[in-house]
Amino acid sequence: MKENYRPRIADRLLERKLKGKGAVLLEGAKWCGKTTTAEQICRSVLYMSEPGKRDQNIQLAHINPALLLSGDKPRLIDEWQVAPTLWDAVRFDADHSNQLGLYVLTGSSVPPDMSEVFHSGTGRFAWLRMRPMSLWESGESTGDVSLKQIFDGEGNIAGVSHLDLERVAFITCRGGWPLSVDMEDEIALDQAFDYVSAVEKRDIQALDGVERDPVRVHRLLRSYSRHQGTQISNAAIRDDLSENEGESLDVETIASYIKALKRIFVIEETEAWNPNLRSKTAIRTSDTRYFTDPSIATASLGIGPADLISDLNTFGLIFETLCMRDLRVYAEALNGNVYHYRDKDGLECDAVVHLRDGRYGLVEIKLGGAKLIEEGAASLKTLASKIDTTKMKQPSFLMVLTATGDYAFKREDGVLVVPIGSLKD
Repeated sequence: MKENYRPRIADRLLERKLKGKGAVLLEGAKWCGKTTTAEQICRSVLYMSEPGKRDQNIQLAHINPALLLSGDKPRLIDEWQVAPTLWDAVRFDADHSNQLGLYVLTGSSVPPDMSEVFHSGTGRFAWLRMRPMSLWESGESTGDVSLKQIFDGEGNIAGVSHLDLERVAFITCRGGWPLSVDMEDEIALDQAFDYVSAVEKRDIQALDGVERDPVRVHRLLRSYSRHQGTQISNAAIRDDLSENEGESLDVETIASYIKALKRIFVIEETEAWNPNLRSKTAIRTSDTRYFTDPSIATASLGIGPADLISDLNTFGLIFETLCMRDLRVYAEALNGNVYHYRDKDGLECDAVVHLRDGRYGLVEIKLGGAKLIEEGAASLKTLASKIDTTKMKQPSFLMVLTATGDYAFKREDGVLVVPIGSLKD
């Protein structure tokens, strides 16, 4: 393991998946640590985009891919999407080998053209999504409260958090980018701005060669940032762009830009949760809008920690993105996914952590304070009372996840109050 490497939850997930498949595709946003994580377990590396070798690698991928696959196993093929034909070569080698754990492919975008790929990879590949660091991985959560232990029935939680509102505001703007975690604060804050600039000027263009105006991309990112945590339609984004950015984009163009941002893992929306309820209630099925990291929103809006402190409404929306990032990281470690619930009556649940075995927990996200915590607890209990437990399990827990608060504890009504600075997987 490299010196100064901060262990990631993805380390053990990657190790587990390599034991069950010939190859693993490790995907995620640029700069979230995929290559470094894969290097910890792989014994040889092929950097597809290495300067001076990129064109040669692409040619070899077409005429003699076996040369590129040669090396000690497991072999890392970094940025494999540069030459998508490698997919079939890896699949073929995995298919005709008696071994598992042969390859790790890392990718920071979904290839725009898979026409030369003939096999889906089913049975040969495992998929793993990697995200920027959670607060537990960056060392800013004490980890006193374990999501796994809560699911396993250890409901009498106790934990502390050392984060105050000002520090949470800073962490929200800095984000979970691994290289920024150990930088001086002012320098660390620059990194998200640089990331967004690269997305606007380079990454979204390089995805598929389609020319997209960086100014329009920037304005779209600003509009999207203003509506995180909502189910706003593309038509409403169009109207917001017209009103607040002076930009005229049709719905089809907005949809294409958002699709491209998803393909480079900048945007990660949350699917709606559809439980069995006691009464017939229309459930909103639109995805909820989120970035893969909260710092993308703050950088897109051109704001910093002080701006969040002075505008708690905006802070609350962007803090929700931070919590969704961390919950996704922790849920993945437990074979789970994170969803959102909202019905026609306006009853919402910010996050539903649902595990493969059917267990689930309901989470409301609040900055903190007795009033907001009480509102979150009341909303959770209302939703829990609507669930038909003759058709599905009772929720494993009800949790209000907060930015502030020195302690994690269980209320008399059973609702857990957990500062994000005390949570881990």
